[in-house]
Amino acid sequence: MRRFAALVGLLALAAGPRPARAQSPVPADSAILAIIRARVDGGWNAGIAVGVIDADGTRRVIAYGPGPGGKPLDGNSVFEIGSITKTFTSTLLADMVRRGEVTLDEPVAKLLPAAVKVPERGGKQITLVDLATQSSGLPRMPTNFKPRDPNNPYADYDAPLMYAFLAGYVLPRDIGAQYEYSNLGVGLLGHALALKSGKPYEAILRERVLDPLGMRDTRITLTGAMRERLAPGHEAYGDPVANWDLDALAGAGALRSTVNDMLKYVAANLDSASKPLGPAMHDAHRPLRSGGSPTMQIGLNWHIVASNGHSLTWHNGGTGGYRTFTGFDEARHIGVVVLSNTSASVDDIGIHLLDAQRPLATPPKLRKAIAVGAAVLDRYVGEYVLVPGFSLTVTRDGDKLMVQPTGQEKNPVFAESETDFFFKVVDAQLTFTKDEQGTVTGLVLHQNGANRPARKK
Repeated sequence: MRRFAALVGLLALAAGPRPARAQSPVPADSAILAIIRARVDGGWNAGIAVGVIDADGTRRVIAYGPGPGGKPLDGNSVFEIGSITKTFTSTLLADMVRRGEVTLDEPVAKLLPAAVKVPERGGKQITLVDLATQSSGLPRMPTNFKPRDPNNPYADYDAPLMYAFLAGYVLPRDIGAQYEYSNLGVGLLGHALALKSGKPYEAILRERVLDPLGMRDTRITLTGAMRERLAPGHEAYGDPVANWDLDALAGAGALRSTVNDMLKYVAANLDSASKPLGPAMHDAHRPLRSGGSPTMQIGLNWHIVASNGHSLTWHNGGTGGYRTFTGFDEARHIGVVVLSNTSASVDDIGIHLLDAQRPLATPPKLRKAIAVGAAVLDRYVGEYVLVPGFSLTVTRDGDKLMVQPTGQEKNPVFAESETDFFFKVVDAQLTFTKDEQGTVTGLVLHQNGANRPARKK
């Protein structure tokens, strides 16, 4: 699950002859290893595991970094995959549609308890396809998301809280009118599909998707064997962090998996005739609506982007201590999985491996935190308006500042100087501004190469 808006080895060979390695559009093992070694040795990632499917069906795994117990990461190391879970929820949706159990244009309210009020607008109800295409009008996160434990923020957000939010929310735009990434929306979708099946989300996902694909190491509830192979998560500057557990929003980001299991998933997605899920998976890839940019569309949670004459289908993910990416090119029959146990993006690696013309990103600057006194921190407490309706609310929690964007999680920032602070969950920084009398008047958000001023209310 992506947080803060703007939220790998074993070698397996396909049967039969294969062309020389130079014929693969995906880089060789040595080139992939060089990429991930640079990230790990440079201090940006604790470890990275990569899985590749070549055009001939060959599966390759390349990993670098220490895993649990000091053993090297490999294709069986377990990672939280975050929002890639959304594509599994959509696979379940597409399968239920093919079985005639639901329809894409069915209102989600029909799958929920009768007492639950789901917001409507203009006489239209939110449907399953609205949720799966990130165009329901629901926000990224509910405003009543107030975790008891910030280190495991989704664990106590249950169905009653979700129902209470839905009952009081007023949609800001017409349903289906605009892409807006929503963990809440896809969490609601997974919850509704589970209710329709009469089984918990993980149970129906295992029955319909995971077990049929032989994905024995993809679960929400870790088995004993998976727990022994769990790569510990880290925040972007290397400190260990807790794993996340999700309740009502499980369908948006609760799964844990391995590169070897994810390669099974990608292979099934690449074969529209595969049994038993190929046709349903292919349905999920079909572009349905705009994905928020001129070059991107969205199917059922899968994003489809035009890239140098190719069409790449992908999704990424992130939890407190992990960042992940999976994608494929159906026309060239290639696929990639990138799993990291650090909250530093690996999207550029995944996209580059699918399209060599897409350059690797320059890793963010490694920053060092300093101690700042409480009296200084207190001056920055307040609300800072970036644009009408979207603010950064700054509070103090002990010896650090916490920043909460409108409708999103609260995250700490760390001081580099008395006025400059940085996030660890994302490559973004804040500079607080003052007038001639030293009164704090605003801040500047530095992110994605842009510097956005915000005034203090």
